[in-house]
Amino acid sequence: MEMRKVAIVMGSDSDLPVVKPAIEKLKSFGVPVEARVMSAHRTPEAASEFASKAAESGFGVIIAAAGKAAHLAGVLAAHTTLPVIGIPVKSSTLDGLDALLATVQMPSGIPVATVAIDGAENAAILAIQMLALSNGDLAQKLADMKVQMKEAVAKKDAKLQEAVAAL
Repeated sequence: MEMRKVAIVMGSDSDLPVVKPAIEKLKSFGVPVEARVMSAHRTPEAASEFASKAAESGFGVIIAAAGKAAHLAGVLAAHTTLPVIGIPVKSSTLDGLDALLATVQMPSGIPVATVAIDGAENAAILAIQMLALSNGDLAQKLADMKVQMKEAVAKKDAKLQEAVAAL
């Protein structure tokens, strides 16, 4: 069975620097990813059509990044049964708090899993975890990543212990 793709939809091309870590993380796990620019407010029809056809287009998860009013993830979630992960994007207005609240406060029946403000890497990892439920190779790569993180912390701790002992 072919691996499902992850869609990364951003409200503006200016959001690309924020979502770049998600694209890189997904690619590092071998997950096919497509990125698009759509607006919940300026192109609502395109966003609705994209979301409603996402599953049949081979997507398994949608990641949506938007700032300020940040309705993109909710609009996409309203038109699909696929999991939607929202990345609230920090803006100059309220440091992204407005986007966080707009993304996380969804009505019952239209969930959006929301990561931290500008938390693209965690959005990608969450998407990979969702896909790994039906893909053993991805599950193993995630397990390997956890081991690598554990080993990295142990090395840092050992280095710190040496530094403290030398004081």
